[in-house]
Amino acid sequence: MPRPLRVLPTRDAIEVRDALASALEGDGPALLPVDPSAAALPGAPADVNDDVALVVATSGSTGAPKLVALGAAALRASSAAAHAALGGPGQWLLALPSHYIAGLNVLARSLDAAIDPIALPEGPFDPVAFGDAAVRLEHPRRYTSLVPVQLARLLDEPAVHDALRRFDAILVGGQATPSELLDRSRRLGLTVVRTYGSSETAGGCVYDGSPLDDVRVRIVDGEVWLSGPTLANGYLSGADTDSAFVTEAGVRWYRTGDLGTVTDGILSIVGRIDDQIVSGGTNVSLGAVESVVRRMPRLADAVVVAAPSERWGSVPVLVTTADVELALVRTAVKEALGPAAAPARIVRVERIPLLPSGKPDRQALTRLAAQ
Repeated sequence: MPRPLRVLPTRDAIEVRDALASALEGDGPALLPVDPSAAALPGAPADVNDDVALVVATSGSTGAPKLVALGAAALRASSAAAHAALGGPGQWLLALPSHYIAGLNVLARSLDAAIDPIALPEGPFDPVAFGDAAVRLEHPRRYTSLVPVQLARLLDEPAVHDALRRFDAILVGGQATPSELLDRSRRLGLTVVRTYGSSETAGGCVYDGSPLDDVRVRIVDGEVWLSGPTLANGYLSGADTDSAFVTEAGVRWYRTGDLGTVTDGILSIVGRIDDQIVSGGTNVSLGAVESVVRRMPRLADAVVVAAPSERWGSVPVLVTTADVELALVRTAVKEALGPAAAPARIVRVERIPLLPSGKPDRQALTRLAAQ
């Protein structure tokens, strides 16, 4: 039978946690947390299926947002697997928006552990406020979840380094973490865990390349497919569900749209299927170009997008805050990926536009590069 769906602006993380607790127990309506400042959201129905506990709007960083329907069992499986991988339940510091799956995971894990989290105040991320909150964590085991730009800002603030060392694990996901950030973190003695997953998998389900308990990974024609107890029911749009979730030999899989490889059981992501362009007749992965560029000095937060070209059809364009020579970047990319992958030009900006999740706003950057 249908279950009511409650749309809740996420101004108060504790209110979201309490609403999530009721949704997971079945005492309250299914929950759809939303960004109170969002200009638009896909149409949400008044009711959902009774096996849906949580609906999450995807970030829309590369396309139109979708509404992902998750069951209580998937969220509980995700929490249990995360705590098993990390060494046991602990106290969480919420530093991410609680309308995104990574923030909701922090709240779900806190409910699973029956340990109250500490949440940062609403507003822009403040490294000093993060450090102050970290010091207030009281449990013997302490965790937080960040996106790379937050980790970078914390590493740039020496006053919070001691607070960072208090964490048993700092989960970093949402996008690829530059190797430079990982190296800096290790030199400070931090335990950083790279996570991979999405709203469709109830958040991160692969840690440092290794699948969590009962999660399966396979590569089909270069695409990463995921299976396991953390999979979402699907989207509220049936057509989207049919294209993204498939069943083969009795096993249900989520087609991620990511390109990857598995070597000795370790998953590596090399780009997106939809970030492939054809430049002068050659296939180019913008994600692969971005990976090469981000290993260069001062380019850890650079973004590579496509721009139209009368001569080549499409070309990679580098967007960055740094003052770097195009020739140096082109040489590095040519050596790694071939001449067609070399960025055609550099667009310099004062700040990389970000979505509330901390991901680069690739649609805005693509429009900028096209100009």
